This record gives sequence, C-alpha cells and structure tokens, in this order.
Amino acid sequence: MAEAEGRVTLWGIEVFVAAAEEGSISAAARRLGVSPSAVSQQLSALETALGASLLDRSGRPVQVTPAGAMFRRHAQTILNAASEARAELAMADLSGMTTLRLGVIEDFDSDVTPRLLSTLARDLKGCRFLLETGASHRLMDQLEARALDIVIAADAPTEAEGDWREVHPLMSEPFVAVVPPGQRIDDLPLILYTARHLMGRQIAAHLARHGLKPAHRFELDSYAAILAMVAGGEGWTILTPLALHQARAFRPSVEVRPLPFPALARTLSLSARAGILHDVPGQIAQRLKPLIAEVVITPALAATPWLAPALRVL
Repeated sequence: MAEAEGRVTLWGIEVFVAAAEEGSISAAARRLGVSPSAVSQQLSALETALGASLLDRSGRPVQVTPAGAMFRRHAQTILNAASEARAELAMADLSGMTTLRLGVIEDFDSDVTPRLLSTLARDLKGCRFLLETGASHRLMDQLEARALDIVIAADAPTEAEGDWREVHPLMSEPFVAVVPPGQRIDDLPLILYTARHLMGRQIAAHLARHGLKPAHRFELDSYAAILAMVAGGEGWTILTPLALHQARAFRPSVEVRPLPFPALARTLSLSARAGILHDVPGQIAQRLKPLIAEVVITPALAATPWLAPALRVL
C-alpha cells in the first residue's frame, strides 16, 4: 500500500482535475499543454495508485465516478495548498519565484510585453517564463482553468467579478473614430473589429445600446488590415489608442477623432487567482504601469492631447 501511495503525484492530481472539469481527455490535454496520451497515462497511474476508478472514459463527455467525485474534493484542496506553499516559499517576493505562466493581450505584444519580461527577468533571476499571447477572453478562460498564473487583458464590462480572482487595474483608454483624412464619417461605411473578440462585442453592444446601425460590409480581426483599408478610403472604424499604437505604420495616413456618438472606453487590468500568489501580482502591476505610461500613453497624448481625460494609467 505504501508503494502505491508513493505514486500519487501533484501532476497526476492536476491532470485528473483538468480532465474532470473539461469532461474530455483531449480538452484537458490542450489546457495543460501536453498530449492526450500523456493525460491518459497520468490518469491510469493515479487510478492504479489509489486503487479506484476515478473517471468513466467510455463515453462522451468523460464522467466522474463516485470514487472520483470523492477524490476530487481532496484533489482541489491539495492543489490549492501546493500553490499556496509555493507562494509562501517565495516569501511574497518576486525573487523567490521559479516559474511564471503569463498571459498578455496582443495589444501589448510589440513594445510593452518585451520590456515587462526584461524587467521581470532582472528581478526574477532564477525564474522560467512561459508567455501566452492572445485575445482577452481566451486568456481569462485559461486563468480560470489554472493554465496561467497571471493575465494582462481587457476587462469584460458585464463580467461578474466573484471572489475567484484578484484584479489590479492598469489603464483606461477610450474608443476613437479613425477616418480617411478629410472625409466625413456619414459618407463612409463602418469597418468593424470582429465580434468574435471581446473588444468587437463591446463595440457592437455600445452601438446597439444607442440604437446605432451604421452601414458596414467588413468585419476583420486585424488592426493592420482595418487601418490599411481606412487609409485607402474604404471606410472608417472604431478602435483604441492601443490598437493604433500596435499598427502605427498607418498612423500618418489616417485621422483620429472623437466618436460621433456617446463615448465608450475600456479598462485593462492584471488578474490572478485570488490568494495564490500573495502580493506578487500587485508587485508586477506596479512594474507594468510606468512601462505603459512611457510606451503607450505619452506618445498617444503627444499626438492627440484631447484623449487625456480618458487615456490614463490607473
């Protein structure tokens, strides 16, 4: 019995929890960044060690057995305790961290993220960094699934906060109208940012809330493609200063104006699961704010000073 118990590992427990929550071996593998066969092997080893079947893998979705439901309660307690122990061993100090799984919104990809990683690398000399870049809603899903430790992303305006995460607001930015130079918005179709992403849904909801139905033919998920079309006179668009910064090669070829209807803004925040990393998320947020001010906000306000009331570090 002692030998079997010795084969129960934290990794095996994490794999079991992921499979139970996802209801699928392949989905658990994607969440954990491993192969489905590796997930199956870990589950089999854990079941052998415990002497019980935890998951019924014969159907779709995978079902938790009565023994699995009992063990799942203990498994989550074990994983939470392990995370807290790692944080305590770090003594609430960045220098004690050994691995950081960081998710960052694509809008920071070219300038802010490299500088943040360089800054953290100096503070966390023995730390290994795993970076995931993507859309806000996907990063938040990964944080909730425990596949990331810290996420820097846009807040969903309608999202219920709950108590599962801690949030450190970083910056607020307004949405702006981007128009071909010298042209009237009323004479142009709207080029929409895709509603498959959080920002596009926020724009669409704002237009609907105010009963606005501007004519549009294009819905794209690329800042550069949208701004290239605007620069070419194909229409106007609604974006943010961060989007303009990310595709700044087109900035001299377009005009930035206030929205021709009620203002809209968004907040970007640093989020982490509550109570796990102690004050590490707050320390990283404090290191990030001066970078955002230097790289994004100062240049944007120099070009468009009227953005000052809404474009700011929080």
